[in-house]
Amino acid sequence: MKKIKVVFLGQKPSSTLILKLLKEGKNLKILKVIEDKNSLNKLKELEEKPDVAILANFGVILTKEILKIPKKGFLNIHPSLLPKYRGSSPVQTAILDNEKETGVTIFKMDSQVDHGPILAQSKEEIKSSDTSESLYQRFFQIGTETLKAILPAYIGGRIKLRKQDHKKATFTKKFTKNDGKINWQKDNIYLDRFIRAMFPWPGAWTEVKANKQTKRLKILKAHLEKNKFIIDQVQLEGKNPVSFKQFKEGYPEVKVIS
Repeated sequence: MKKIKVVFLGQKPSSTLILKLLKEGKNLKILKVIEDKNSLNKLKELEEKPDVAILANFGVILTKEILKIPKKGFLNIHPSLLPKYRGSSPVQTAILDNEKETGVTIFKMDSQVDHGPILAQSKEEIKSSDTSESLYQRFFQIGTETLKAILPAYIGGRIKLRKQDHKKATFTKKFTKNDGKINWQKDNIYLDRFIRAMFPWPGAWTEVKANKQTKRLKILKAHLEKNKFIIDQVQLEGKNPVSFKQFKEGYPEVKVIS
């Protein structure tokens, strides 16, 4: 069987699982892996013309010139049910919005953000224990296995693409570290979602007074117990992660100041 020639674009670490799964595809030949925007021009230098490019978590809007390089264009694995939650933080936003389900979409890219026609979609439940990390990993695994299964039919022109309903599009923002600051005025149910949504990026944090110094304290893990907000694991600025119990033993006089 003639192998499908593929180039892959994705930034570590979240794209690592996708690339591993693609390399396991017996009918795929990976011509090139691009991990940052500064290497995009290497696509123009390929000796073999790729059949298709696969992109996930790359964070760069591609030019029309680049989009034309593969014979069958670029396919994106996007962790939401497009056209909902376009943009760079679909999973974080879904958790914050208290969605009960979201999913993963495989679509053909055009020059607009998460705008192109859809090849396949899968719905997935958001569990009460899910973090952004666990959801991204689950969605990327589901999306990659689905893509490997349908890729021969797509290359052969046997899949009918479905246009997105752009009137229903919603957009997500790009989070910065400052977006991880905890608002302690929120209720416990929201705080639980916030900690899970912000893990691992940008990280949920607060400011504390420790040893007469103001430092950031990351809340890495927490849970609800009869609607009570319980902190499980923290990381003080410049220190290793520890249980909240260990942290309190080491800093018995610590005070949250914001």
